[in-house]
Amino acid sequence: MSSLDDTGLVQDLGGKLLTGIHIVLRSMRLYPVENEQVQQAIDDLQKQMITFLKGEGAFELHIAGDFFFLNETRLRLDLSNFSTFGNLASVLTSHEIGEISVLPGVQREEWAPFAALLLRDPAEDPFSEFVDGLSKTPGEHIDVRPLAEASEPELIERDSLEEAKGTYAQSVKVARDVLTGMRLGKAVNARKVKRAVQGIVDQVLDNESSMVTMTTLRGFDEYTFTHSVNVSIFSVVIGQRLGLTKLQLYELGLGALLHDIGKMRVDTEIINKAGGLTEEEWTALKHHPTEGLLLLFEMRGFAEIPYRQMLMAYEHHMKIDLSGYPQNERVREISLFSRIVAVADGFDAGTSVRSYQYEPWPPDEVLKEMRDNPRRGFDQLIVTALITATGVYPVGTLVILDTGELGVVSKTNPEVEHIHQPLVKVISDARGRPLETPVTVDLALGEHSVVRTTDAQKYGIRVSDYLI
Repeated sequence: MSSLDDTGLVQDLGGKLLTGIHIVLRSMRLYPVENEQVQQAIDDLQKQMITFLKGEGAFELHIAGDFFFLNETRLRLDLSNFSTFGNLASVLTSHEIGEISVLPGVQREEWAPFAALLLRDPAEDPFSEFVDGLSKTPGEHIDVRPLAEASEPELIERDSLEEAKGTYAQSVKVARDVLTGMRLGKAVNARKVKRAVQGIVDQVLDNESSMVTMTTLRGFDEYTFTHSVNVSIFSVVIGQRLGLTKLQLYELGLGALLHDIGKMRVDTEIINKAGGLTEEEWTALKHHPTEGLLLLFEMRGFAEIPYRQMLMAYEHHMKIDLSGYPQNERVREISLFSRIVAVADGFDAGTSVRSYQYEPWPPDEVLKEMRDNPRRGFDQLIVTALITATGVYPVGTLVILDTGELGVVSKTNPEVEHIHQPLVKVISDARGRPLETPVTVDLALGEHSVVRTTDAQKYGIRVSDYLI
């Protein structure tokens, strides 16, 4: 058994190899091949490749839609490699390359000519031109195969996902900069925040399903930032269902993005504590809505004082019966935007891994709890609006079909009568053996049905691997 038989090791080295190829390409774009930085990048790539080949015997990188497979192992996409994987995929597909093979014996001298060919502008017949160029380079250990043809709908969906990835990654970066900046007492770049929210609104209005798909990319280490962006996305999705104008959606999305900003004034040990909080710690945490209101009042860079956003930060943990927190001394009506953010916040929090919640609920169970348990205190009209957007089985739900196969819900059915019959990517056969390439089935056709949902973590599955 080879030293890389463990999938985790293939994932780790595979990610480094793709990053290594990306760095060589980026260096050669900026400097001549003799440059020290270029030579160092080639050295690093060669060392990593030799290590990989010693363990695996071959390097077979295959592009299938938005996925990279390395020796039949799907490489995971996360926020740290968004840019690298996306740029490399763009370069390869521009030359209509679908596979790269590297064999043992590859020489260091083979990488620069290969990279130089990738950096050329694609010709009229990109793949044939590339193969012709490759045949004239030294060495015989690097080979390519053509990209499988995709149908027009697949191409459109891929483009939409690429746009959504860019918008999502940029929004998470802005959330990270704003929230960490506030904790450190730095000024906030309001212009960047506005642009990020405008991007979310535009993307939701243009292709809602692609943006909702991005919310499945939840990283434990990035939870604070991805949660803020996800709540903004779900809030805008709900607002659109309720008929809000584009300007209102922007106001809503901005408040949703900043709804938890008050947590930046809460001790990080409390925020990140695993397990239950003491009464004193819980009291400190319950101050974050008030702190959020004050922080937003003090924030500079907006044309006007962000009163609506202040209310959303202050009210998003209040329940319909005015319980929850902060406590109210007199009767009040919680604003519509705050009620929307509360639902979006509750849904994303319930389906995420957090410091004190290592086993998130399946999305359909979270929706059912929000809808059926009045003690949760959510506005039922708004929960219903969310369900019409996500369907009974939201994107990212792991389901067991009547055939015994495992599938990941990839798209909600827009027809109300088929809200319980989404599109599903079947990822394993009835015996639980993973499929090399997922197969998309439309449950509305009546040939398959959901028996039950299940916890992806129990199977060691990251649903975002099959969606993004």
